[in-house]
Amino acid sequence: MSASDDETGRVTLAFSLAAVERLEDPTAAFEDAQTWSRAVGLIDDDTDRIERLVEQHDLRQDFDLQGRDRWLTLEEVRETTSTPRHVYVGASDDDMRVSTMFDWEYVRVTEAAEKADWAVAEPSESGVLARLLSAVRSLFR
Repeated sequence: MSASDDETGRVTLAFSLAAVERLEDPTAAFEDAQTWSRAVGLIDDDTDRIERLVEQHDLRQDFDLQGRDRWLTLEEVRETTSTPRHVYVGASDDDMRVSTMFDWEYVRVTEAAEKADWAVAEPSESGVLARLLSAVRSLFR
C-alpha cells in the first residue's frame, strides 16, 4: 500500500473495524497511511466501537459517521472526496461487497499489511464463537 511521492494525497483510505483489529499496531499503520493518503479513517456499522478504537489508539479519523451505517458513509465519502482512488481495507467478503457496491477498491487487510509492511496479528476468537469452540475443544482433551 505504500506509495511513491508523486502519489501522496491521491488516496482516500478507509478501514473496517475487523481490519483494524487484525493490525498489531493500528497507530503505526494509520501514521504510515497518513503520509500517502489525503483522508484516513474507519468506516463500519458500529460507530460506538469506532469511537472507542479511535480514542484507544489515538487514530486519525477523517470521516464524520454521524451514527450512519457503512453503506451510507462509503457512498457519501466516495461522492464528496476528490481523490482519484478510494480504497477500503477489510477482512471479510461482506466488507468486499459493501465497498465494491460504491466503487471503492477493496484490499484485504493481510494484503494491505504485506504491501505496506504492517504487522498483522492472528485473528482472535470472541463472543459466541469463542465459547462454542472452547466447548468443542474441551470434548477432545
